[in-house]
Amino acid sequence: MEVLLKVSSGFILMVGLLKFILNYTHLLVSLLSLEFIALGLFCGLSGLVMFYFMESFCLLYLIIMIVCEGVLGLALLVSSVNSHSMDYMSAFNFSMC
Repeated sequence: MEVLLKVSSGFILMVGLLKFILNYTHLLVSLLSLEFIALGLFCGLSGLVMFYFMESFCLLYLIIMIVCEGVLGLALLVSSVNSHSMDYMSAFNFSMC
């Protein structure tokens, strides 16, 4: 069971990283792949906590940070769609403020 959880969380993490690196056309796809990476990290850390009988407060902090990151990303997506009326990453000019 422990090996299956380690392999599945590593697979989730690697697929999320690969998707984030290779496909960066839309902002929404990038945000979804970041959430997938965070899900892999959460699965891996919850497996460590479960098998070594440690305190689970670190998981609570991690899930709070994941939710805050998701909300901040969605707010960025909504503001960029309102200002540029699209979410293509190539249309943004990040050098201008």
